[in-house]
Amino acid sequence: MIKSMTGYGKADCELKDKKVTIEIKSLNSKNLDIYTKIPGIYREKELEIRNIVSKKLQRGKVEFILYYETADNNKATSINSTVVKNYYTQLKSIADDLNIQTSEQLLQMAIRLPDTLNVEREKINEEDWLIIKQTAIKALDQLDEFRTQEGKYLKEDIEQRINIIDKNKMAITPFEVQRTEKVKSKLEENLTNLKDQDFDKNRLEQELIYYLEKFDITEEKVRLSNHCNYFIEMLNESESNGKKLGFISQEIGREINTIGSKANDSDIQKFVVLMKDELEKIKEQMLNIL
Repeated sequence: MIKSMTGYGKADCELKDKKVTIEIKSLNSKNLDIYTKIPGIYREKELEIRNIVSKKLQRGKVEFILYYETADNNKATSINSTVVKNYYTQLKSIADDLNIQTSEQLLQMAIRLPDTLNVEREKINEEDWLIIKQTAIKALDQLDEFRTQEGKYLKEDIEQRINIIDKNKMAITPFEVQRTEKVKSKLEENLTNLKDQDFDKNRLEQELIYYLEKFDITEEKVRLSNHCNYFIEMLNESESNGKKLGFISQEIGREINTIGSKANDSDIQKFVVLMKDELEKIKEQMLNIL
């Protein structure tokens, strides 16, 4: 079963002093590209987070976001009064020299300067971290389920377009017979217009056979059918393999192009254009397959 690279998962957990929420988003990409947005307290766990994500998601542009809301209001940030007073004294001295009366504004400026707040650095509780990891796995499972559901829609659409290509290939057959007759009639007409010219009829027949074989597309049609069948077979595989499907679609395109170059008939060319159009739409969808 194929999977889409587009997905979204979200999960949260309640700890003793905070509520942790994890959101994971993914888009299509040739490789696995992980972007993390996590608070400083959990920054040391980033490598572990990346390992968890890479084991679950093989490809895609992944955005991992972790944030939390603190429930304990007693952990307020304290002001470093010594630093603030020092800043204020220096600013007041400058203001007096310039004869500026802005005492309240000076205090506001001093508070905004570096190191005026004492921030108590939190430590990671390993028991809490185990819960957070389980929450991350839940979000990843949800994202994977999202990818699977999107993959079903992709499969239905692509399979339908492959069938359209196969039908258009079959629709070419009647025009192949007409094309052969047109070529014979045209050659006979040209020979009829050649007055008092002797020619070898046996050699003419050989050249005619060679000419018709040159524009024969039977082999291309057989290979195109095989590629389409193999493509459908890969779509129904248990594991998603977008790269392999991409290779098969290239082979399908090669056979369609060869049929077009050998067509030498406007009616056949119309079906070639229709097949190319469906194949381009398939390739667009392929960009999002895992």
